[in-house]
Amino acid sequence: MKLIDLHCHILPGVDDGSKDMQMSLDLAKAAVDQGITNSLVTPHHMDGEYTNHKQDVIRKTNEFQKALDNAGIPLSVFASQEVHLTGELMDAIAKDDILFMDETNRYILLEMPHDGIPEYTADMIFDLTTRGITPVIAHPERNHGIQEDPDKLYDFVKMGCLTQLTSSSYLGVFGKKVQTLTEEIIKANLGFIFSSDAHNFKGRRYLMKEAFEKLEKEEGLRKAQLFNLNARNIINGDDVGDTAFVK
Repeated sequence: MKLIDLHCHILPGVDDGSKDMQMSLDLAKAAVDQGITNSLVTPHHMDGEYTNHKQDVIRKTNEFQKALDNAGIPLSVFASQEVHLTGELMDAIAKDDILFMDETNRYILLEMPHDGIPEYTADMIFDLTTRGITPVIAHPERNHGIQEDPDKLYDFVKMGCLTQLTSSSYLGVFGKKVQTLTEEIIKANLGFIFSSDAHNFKGRRYLMKEAFEKLEKEEGLRKAQLFNLNARNIINGDDVGDTAFVK
């Protein structure tokens, strides 16, 4: 199965992921070995530690693609951001400093603070969806607020959000609690795509192939194909099919 990765940190020297171009090329080789053919590169943006402005990410992504081509690594990369949920988000969108997951500006990779869910989250989701923007919530299984009250994720999906589960979460890299919640999210049809969230070669590494193999074994080939199709539809700006999610 040819895979599409919509969340990784392999752009060199921009955040807590790849430190330099050689590491990025090595990570790209690992991605290709996993069957990944296309990937968004999604550096952290507006998270209080890292700021990666739209034009900078576009320029660095173009440089990275040239390096990939020169090295003969068959991976196509596209500029995006992992956008932190902050009160300044709508202003940043208005200033055209946000990179979406697709060229039609329909899908945005949205990261909530790890320690909880801000009070204004529902209002922000409403503001985005009324503008035709669909939030794709990054790794909800690792958010403490959702861990304490998983029904919150159901509410966000009901409001129009999609979710991006991390492949390594599904395989237990972040512990049994996170793995179990990831499995429960999938069984409730509240999961839409797997992404690697790859940062390095240790814990936060590429495990997409293994996650899809487990998904096919436990939930069936159709579910695995749907997750991959959803990723393709997001990067193309197309509709993601409704699923009958359960609370």
